[in-house]
Amino acid sequence: MVLNREYIGRFLAKYGIYAAFLLLVIILSITSSSFLTVQNIFNILRQASISGIIAVGMTFVIIRGGIDLSVGSILAFSAVVASSFAQGDAYPLIVPVALGLLAGLLLGGINGIIISRWNVAPFIVTLGMMTAARGLTMVYTDGRPIINLNDSYNRMGGGYVAGIPIPVLIFILVILLGIFILHITKFGRHVYAAGGNEHAARLSGVNVNYVQVAVYAISGLAAGLAGILLSSRVMTGSPVLGIGYELDAIAAVVIGGTSLAGGRGTIIGTVIGVLIIGIMNNGLDLLNVSSYYQQIVKGVIIVLAVLLDKKSH
Repeated sequence: MVLNREYIGRFLAKYGIYAAFLLLVIILSITSSSFLTVQNIFNILRQASISGIIAVGMTFVIIRGGIDLSVGSILAFSAVVASSFAQGDAYPLIVPVALGLLAGLLLGGINGIIISRWNVAPFIVTLGMMTAARGLTMVYTDGRPIINLNDSYNRMGGGYVAGIPIPVLIFILVILLGIFILHITKFGRHVYAAGGNEHAARLSGVNVNYVQVAVYAISGLAAGLAGILLSSRVMTGSPVLGIGYELDAIAAVVIGGTSLAGGRGTIIGTVIGVLIIGIMNNGLDLLNVSSYYQQIVKGVIIVLAVLLDKKSH
């Protein structure tokens, strides 16, 4: 078979992400003796779990053909709502967790309703929600962090089960649930159909408006869960949590091979994208590379991933 540029482009788009992941691991293993230690691996997974949970939710949105810029602010609002009910021992753990998840679900659902009901561009709606939710967080906390959270709440972000950090275990459960919903259920098939060709999906009987609302609600719910875990980990419900997390989530999804045009992508690809970003950040830290250069590298990787996506069409 004669290799041509189109074939190479398609091959790289399909398998390049896995090759890049392995190459990154090999390079960092050689250049840093601390990289492959158990402690460092758990550190990478713990740090990646928060953005990874958001990225799983973002995958639904991008496959549907949308974008969600509000997840960082939704994370912060969910975190402060949950934290405000985790002070002292007045409420059992289920109360702050449930209220934090509900906050994320509601804000995400509002995004979906506005987009589907009034046919407003997702970029504009979620940009507005990003600002509004951050302002709502400041109003809720009066701009001050919520401290003195109880031990049971803090244990979610800092505790271990069988030697594995709890956020990592929760991330694994979110991955499995995301795979089940997106790749096995009827709803998942509708997400792909609506993202690939909304008009054809509508003619086929898919309730595209319901799918639109649902994927943004899922994204908001994932951001809410991430907010709970992050506030638990830092033991503070800070109104400035989550700044920039939407960019990391979008980057992970795009690097993982999900098409920004919609209709194509996988949860596993997103997980690989999350790990690449997490390993890259960790490895560059171990090599004492400035965070400024880390941002440059991340930006270049995102652009390359988009170029490969275009090559595959």
